[in-house]
Amino acid sequence: MFRHQGKNRTFIHNLRLATLLSFVAGIVNVTGVLSIQTLTTNVTGHFAYFAEEIMKRDYAAAITFFVFTIFFLFGAFTSNFLAELISKKHPNLSHVIPISLEMIVLIGVGIFGAQSALSSSEGKWIAFSMLFAMGIQNSLVTKISQSTVRTTHLTGLFTDLGIELSQLFFYKKPEEKKKLKTSIYLRLSIIAFFFIGCFSGGFLYNLLEMKTLFVAATFLLIALLYDYIRLQFHVIKRKTFHHKTILDK
Repeated sequence: MFRHQGKNRTFIHNLRLATLLSFVAGIVNVTGVLSIQTLTTNVTGHFAYFAEEIMKRDYAAAITFFVFTIFFLFGAFTSNFLAELISKKHPNLSHVIPISLEMIVLIGVGIFGAQSALSSSEGKWIAFSMLFAMGIQNSLVTKISQSTVRTTHLTGLFTDLGIELSQLFFYKKPEEKKKLKTSIYLRLSIIAFFFIGCFSGGFLYNLLEMKTLFVAATFLLIALLYDYIRLQFHVIKRKTFHHKTILDK
């Protein structure tokens, strides 16, 4: 899911990555909206609010919205910096530290956010932290999938989906139509699982409040464990095959 990169990635790898992490992003998004009335998985709207507050000369509010975008940017920077650093010696583990850091941030917000009264100041730091975590996720997914998958916002997805749906009327070659339908299916899967994450997160928020983020962190842990188990399985399989080859000789 994470460790296959470049030519080694297949549609199935991208589909697993997309569905799981878009589900996580959906949970984070609705938790941010319900708890602090702030979008915490993208920065498009925050730029509009930033410009609005500048026009109203409310510079304190404008700075807050600007800092929202900076934390998302810093998350993306941190994610790729750590991945590049680790890949020099352990290319198969370059995703582990960024995803682990995202988990730590979400768990931390779930713990300390649940204990706070969500005042204006506390709400801002919760938003900063969640945007940082989503910057980490979006950067990692974008790099691993070579920009094929994005999981934290849907604007670009709906744009690409609209383009590809229109292309169905013009692409006639079987290989072109197959590739196009595969891409459409991937985008629809991301949209569907983001919605399922939002719906599930909204339901769980009524029961768990900020601890809903523990559920998102759990799914990230499951993804890491899944990748680790599959890696160990392939290592054992290669050793068994190599040992058998030696015996046959």
